[in-house]
Amino acid sequence: MTITNKTKIVATVGPASNTKEKLLELIVSGVDVFRLNFSHGTHEEHKKVITFIKEINETFNFNIGILQDLQGPKIRLREIAGGSIEVVKGQKIVIAYEKGEGTQERLTSTYNLAKDVKVGEQVLVDDGNLEFRVLEILSPREVLLEVVYGGIVKPKKGINLPESNVTTPSLTKKDREDLEFGLANDVDWIALSFVRTAIDVLELKNIIAESGKHAKVISKIETPMAVKNIDEIINVTDGLMVARGDLGVEIPLEQVPLVQKTLVKKCNQAAKPVIIATQMMESMITNPRPTRAETNDIANAVLDGADAVMLSAETASGKYPVKVVQTMTRIISVIEKNYLDIYHKYYEIQIDSSKNVKKERDFKSQAMVAHGCRLGKEVNAKAIICMTKSGYTAFQIATHRPEANIFVFTRSKILLSMLNLVWGVRGFYYEKVSSMSETFEDLERLLVEAGHLQKGDIYVSTRSQKLSNGKGGTNILKMDMVD
Repeated sequence: MTITNKTKIVATVGPASNTKEKLLELIVSGVDVFRLNFSHGTHEEHKKVITFIKEINETFNFNIGILQDLQGPKIRLREIAGGSIEVVKGQKIVIAYEKGEGTQERLTSTYNLAKDVKVGEQVLVDDGNLEFRVLEILSPREVLLEVVYGGIVKPKKGINLPESNVTTPSLTKKDREDLEFGLANDVDWIALSFVRTAIDVLELKNIIAESGKHAKVISKIETPMAVKNIDEIINVTDGLMVARGDLGVEIPLEQVPLVQKTLVKKCNQAAKPVIIATQMMESMITNPRPTRAETNDIANAVLDGADAVMLSAETASGKYPVKVVQTMTRIISVIEKNYLDIYHKYYEIQIDSSKNVKKERDFKSQAMVAHGCRLGKEVNAKAIICMTKSGYTAFQIATHRPEANIFVFTRSKILLSMLNLVWGVRGFYYEKVSSMSETFEDLERLLVEAGHLQKGDIYVSTRSQKLSNGKGGTNILKMDMVD
């Protein structure tokens, strides 16, 4: 692979991209992580894709990651007799929590709206294209609505309740079954849909821990409550996805750009990866070129500091899955090579006043990494190199957004594919045990042989070594030049 962009690309797998040959084409074009959308497809279909990705990684020595996206408590209409109905402003209509087809007077849904909505609250259907207002709670399973903005109501369209306190848990029965499958197949990241509080995230992390697996959690931000509780969510999650599809329905559209920028900045400061998702290049589902607005959208995500940008239907079911990735790769490349203000972000490191041993060690490691990144800028280093067991140092280096390339060495193959989502990080498997000086020399040799360093290049290395008191963390910083 020759792609050297620091901002990563996440591509959703679907009918347009689920063969081994097409997956390889997408990787060569710039994909770093594949998203498996568990709102669609069977476990057998997803298993086949996972097997293909792992075989490609093994054959070509790639580290392509796998993101399992759980469906969450998606509220939908059921089938409609005749295929669809038309509703007009002022019309009264019932939505009932029951099986069976909907009619002109009575729609049916997969969720009991009556237990959560209140009179006067909004009910949005089909990504907000149709708007209703709650007039009356007719029974424990029936709600009477008035049409505010009408149109054609189609079956199985999503329902959003932006003003209601939705009580259904983030992890549904289906999600738990899908999660068990994902963990059994060693996915790297698990995206939790419709996160509202830190408790939602902690529940998922506890299940992962009990399974003995090491998957990381991405919290999808798509509700007003999640935005309100964002600081506590970021504190416990491993990463965020700004899921602008449902978010743009749940909150006023004009607020989405500011929320996006705020969430990216908060994640950068917390050393948590953040993905920008939904409608990034939607026109390329059917067209061979993006719109100018889509091009600007991708560029702005890179300028904001996103770790990754995500493609959904563009690669899952679109006509041009490879071309859309190639186009996105070029846009990212132009911004990263020509707008240097995106680099060298030195966030203030918070000192922990509680004298917590782990936090004290983390503070010292963070300080060492920050100084290493500053040193890299001052000496115009070509690379920052680290060895890691947990990935912690890699996350910390990436958060400072160095212009130098970030090369991470680890003996954990699981960690390599997980880190492929993180901004700027390129991982290498390394299992030798030798002296510190021999290790530094060996890493330099490997990078020179791979063409990442050449004679005269300056690079900065970080490493941890246990001290006499048994404490470790990143505590060694070294600058060198390739002879």
